Amino acid sequence: MASIVPVILSGGSGTRLWPMSRPEKPKQLLALTARETMLQLTAARAHGDAFAAPIVVANAAHADEVEAQLAAVGAAPDALILEPAGRNTAPAIALAALAAGGDQALLVMPSDHVIADRDAFHAAIHAALPLVEQGWLVTFGIAPDAPETGYGYIKVGEELAPGVNRVARFVEKPQRAVAEAMLASGDHAWNGGIFLFRADAFLDALATHAPEILTAARAAMDGARREGTRVYPDAAAFAASPSDSIDYAVMEKADRVAVVPVAMGWNDVGSWDALHAISDGDAGGNVVDGDVIALDAVNCLVRSDGIRIATVGVSDLIVVASGNDVLILPRGRSQDVKLLLEAMKG
Repeated sequence: MASIVPVILSGGSGTRLWPMSRPEKPKQLLALTARETMLQLTAARAHGDAFAAPIVVANAAHADEVEAQLAAVGAAPDALILEPAGRNTAPAIALAALAAGGDQALLVMPSDHVIADRDAFHAAIHAALPLVEQGWLVTFGIAPDAPETGYGYIKVGEELAPGVNRVARFVEKPQRAVAEAMLASGDHAWNGGIFLFRADAFLDALATHAPEILTAARAAMDGARREGTRVYPDAAAFAASPSDSIDYAVMEKADRVAVVPVAMGWNDVGSWDALHAISDGDAGGNVVDGDVIALDAVNCLVRSDGIRIATVGVSDLIVVASGNDVLILPRGRSQDVKLLLEAMKG
């Protein structure tokens, strides 16, 4: 099989990391966990002899920023597919699969996740390749370390090859008691939304299980406008696609679906609490960034990209300032940022 083509999905809005993450510059375009942005880190972990230049699917409004960031780390895309509107992951991946064509192996990755152990990730990819060559659709199951209710789960079935198992079933985001039972059972993994399959195998599965998505994506690419590596799918054709995730449209319905369970330091950085948890703090457990003074503070996350923030004698707070907006909330409540944004719309 030829080298693997990374498919980087960069269409998300990252609203839970407001006020720094905004529609005009969502979290994948921000440097949150390192000097590099989340997008740059994603490109870097699928770079080298085993990988071809990436295909990136992004919001058309971010085209210049995506190109600049990838060029800065030597990961210029083979194609930058600019969605005229977001239609969820299944149509986005369909666009990339049509651009790649043939039996090309595609490594599909969200652009805004952290993977601390790149070697473990590459070993998992290597373990999956023999089945991918046979036409299997492979997902990577994240070794769970807590009964998280915010993730979907995968029940790991029979072994198909060393390190690779059949997917017994996908499980929706569970209630706490169910999550605790799955964690205790030892045969479930988190669904991290990372996939490896041949382009033709995915398109065949779409044709069987979600033909409307394939029809719309094919029409959008047939009518696409191209400027260098930029691809602008036909807006009207793409708008006709159902909005559906790859899990619902394909992975939960297809017959030959496998999972590689892997512990690789994965985190979806889905909230300020998650960022605090994976970041190196000071002696008091504080994670600070920007023009920040934190005196006698304990277990706080304090970030600013502009104005100075000064805190004294506080604990377990999240304080984030960006532009004219300041967010303050107790640590442990950062999932409520979405509720806050809804309230602000009103």
